[in-house]
Amino acid sequence: MPNLLFYLTFTMVTLLFVVLIFMLICWRWIMKLMVKKAGKIILSDSYQENVMELMPGLRHMGVQNMIENSLRAETGTVLDRPLGGSSKKWPNLDPITFIPAQTSPFPVDGEEDVDISVTIGPKAKKPMDIKIPLMISGMGYGVSLTEQARLSLAKAAKKTGTAINSGQGGILPEELDAAGKYILQFSKTDWAKEEHLFNRADMIEIKLGQGAIAGMGKKIAPQNLTGRARKVMGLKENEEAVIYENFYENQTLIDIKLLVEELRVRSGGVPIGVKIGAGGKIEEDIDHLILMGIDFIAIDGGQAAMHGAPPILFDDFGIPTLHAVVRAVNHLEKRKMKGKISLIVSGGLLVPGHFLKVLALGADAVYLGSAMLFALAHDQVLNALPFEPPTQAIWYDGKFKDQFKTEEGEKTAEKFLTASVEEMKMALRAIGKRSLKELSKKDLVSYDELTAKMVGIPFSFRPWEDTQLEQ
Repeated sequence: MPNLLFYLTFTMVTLLFVVLIFMLICWRWIMKLMVKKAGKIILSDSYQENVMELMPGLRHMGVQNMIENSLRAETGTVLDRPLGGSSKKWPNLDPITFIPAQTSPFPVDGEEDVDISVTIGPKAKKPMDIKIPLMISGMGYGVSLTEQARLSLAKAAKKTGTAINSGQGGILPEELDAAGKYILQFSKTDWAKEEHLFNRADMIEIKLGQGAIAGMGKKIAPQNLTGRARKVMGLKENEEAVIYENFYENQTLIDIKLLVEELRVRSGGVPIGVKIGAGGKIEEDIDHLILMGIDFIAIDGGQAAMHGAPPILFDDFGIPTLHAVVRAVNHLEKRKMKGKISLIVSGGLLVPGHFLKVLALGADAVYLGSAMLFALAHDQVLNALPFEPPTQAIWYDGKFKDQFKTEEGEKTAEKFLTASVEEMKMALRAIGKRSLKELSKKDLVSYDELTAKMVGIPFSFRPWEDTQLEQ
């Protein structure tokens, strides 16, 4: 028997060796034969039976639409897109560029520091001061991120002198201890309403809506939300986690105004504001918020992303972030509220150039979501790849969440924020600015004529003196 096994093993190894040698010697001939055979099938089969018939179908439908329609056909339920914003190609900030300082004015020396500190809610009793204009957006524990991910982000925010938003999930005690400036998101939930949270918060954000899901809520089944998060959120056994559409039954604007006043008292005077998704009647929305007496407005543009939202809300609601920030700033100026009510913008802002352009257009600060997630995960996504999506390393229900290292996440998130800030400072020096407060849309041009007209900045093809005469 041992001899038989030996001969079988020897024979198999020999055959494999011969096949390998054959492939090494004849690989060009084999490849040519395969291409010739496949090409003959593709080029001679009738179109109705040709596998390449898939190409015009995919071009017509789009790969993402085809996959999502197939999932609808399979499940018969509303889809939840795991991550990502709209599949549309929205108008964006890319056609806008900065005007370099070269002859008048001159650039600022590279060794000279640039002030990029920001105050949110300047009229509040306790305004929130942060060292950089980049804040970490609300991505809640349990409803999206893991404990490790939240702690990493909180520590990175503290080290870089900025604030982190709690999101609409549960709030970890150790996260409160680890964070510096903390933004409590007052969401349409039954959890995260304890009194000590209001005392700890440096700012409170009432969430009425967001770019990726409008004002809608969602339900998370017990089997999809297990472990510590259930205890932190105060959920009973087999109880769904419910994010409601409204705070009150038969809700009115007066109810929200009274809520603003209540939170201002309970928090001791920290800035109280509202988050909304950018919509077609943004000016009317802002007027309503002004009447509520808020200290800041957070506007989430149509390119915003989130963990788990129906494609129809991602793709077919809202307006582009670029349109939203321009219209919001113009309306705040019209109402003489610019500088009194802070404006925070988010939605599809991914790189330092995007951040600085939005600030030049009049935003006071920027929320970072997706960009922070990818910086946080960095090479730890390799725990999930290639057989699972990279987000499985950081989602609360991710298969590889336990392999995530908090210290590594903290380092990469901190480095991303630091690098982004240094790039923004370099850009400000190149424009001839020593402070973020000196930056305005006068420092911008656009190579797209429609964008230039819409934003109110020069079109780069036109002579400079012509654009100045019109202003």
